[in-house]
Amino acid sequence: MGSRTSPVSRPVTIRRAVARDAKRLTRLVRGSGAYEGKYASAVAGYRVGPDYIEAHRTFVAVGADEHAGRVLGFYSLVLAPPELDLLFVADEVQGRGIGRMLVAHMQSEARAAGIDRLKVVSHLPAEDFYHRVGAVRTGTALANPPAVPWDRPEFEFRISSG
Repeated sequence: MGSRTSPVSRPVTIRRAVARDAKRLTRLVRGSGAYEGKYASAVAGYRVGPDYIEAHRTFVAVGADEHAGRVLGFYSLVLAPPELDLLFVADEVQGRGIGRMLVAHMQSEARAAGIDRLKVVSHLPAEDFYHRVGAVRTGTALANPPAVPWDRPEFEFRISSG
C-alpha cells in the first residue's frame, strides 16, 4: 500500500498528446482497474483516436524514471462547452500525485483559454478524487443505457483567475 501513497520521486513531464499516443491512451482507458466488473461495459469498445486527440486539448503525463517515456496518465479538455472529458492515471502509479498534477495543468490550460468553470461527469469510483482536488458536486448525470447503465456524480471546477 505504501507505493500507492508515495509521491512521484522522479520528474514527470506533461506534454501535448500527439496522434501516435492514441493506442497507448486507448489501452490506458480500457485497462483501468476502475472499470472492472460491472463497469467494464463503459470502456469495452472505447477508443481514443488520433482524431479525438486533434480535436481536443489532450495532454499526457510521461515518466522520466523507471517509466521513462511511458504514458502514466492523461486528460482531455473540451473547450465548448467547457468540460474535463477524460482523466486517467495508470493503475500502478495511482496515489503518487500524477492525477493531482494533471488537474493542476488542466486548470492552467482552462484559465489560459478564458474558462472560469468547467464540468466533469465523474466515474463513481473517482468521486472522492474529484472532491480532494477541489471540484464541487453540482448534481447527477442520469444513466444512459446501454453504454452507461448507472447514474454518475457531476462536478464543476471553478477556475480562479490566477
